[in-house]
Amino acid sequence: MHKNAIRFRETLLSLGESGAVQETAETAHTAADAAATLGVPVAAIVKSLVFRVDGEPILLLVSGVNRVDTDLVAEYLGAPLEKADAALVKSATGYSIGGVPPLGHPAPLRTLIDEDLLELDELWAAAGMPNAVFPILPARLVALTAAEITRIH
Repeated sequence: MHKNAIRFRETLLSLGESGAVQETAETAHTAADAAATLGVPVAAIVKSLVFRVDGEPILLLVSGVNRVDTDLVAEYLGAPLEKADAALVKSATGYSIGGVPPLGHPAPLRTLIDEDLLELDELWAAAGMPNAVFPILPARLVALTAAEITRIH
């Protein structure tokens, strides 16, 4: 297992979670790729996307079938929403784009979660690498990230 996936697994264990990180043979470049590899609906894939608001990073946890409506989210936040560059993603999360998990960052990030994710029984999210994932219940994801539930799309 790659060191980033191991580090994330240790984070899960420290939070009392199972640490059930799975590495897949193929790198998932899209939510559809990840869903096909895992045999789950695309909607169950959590995309962890970092944006910038007022110069600060913010994490959006988005269903694999949805695209972020930046105007809608900016209205919710009361400030413009800008996509973060790779350097900000890495410094804010400790992980590179494609492997960003929804939790376990160097410092807690303000987090918004797509309300559509709460309609599912189980979610799958990146675990530190593009080919590493972990399952989590929606309520646990909200609790562990202190996410604000909102409409994202």
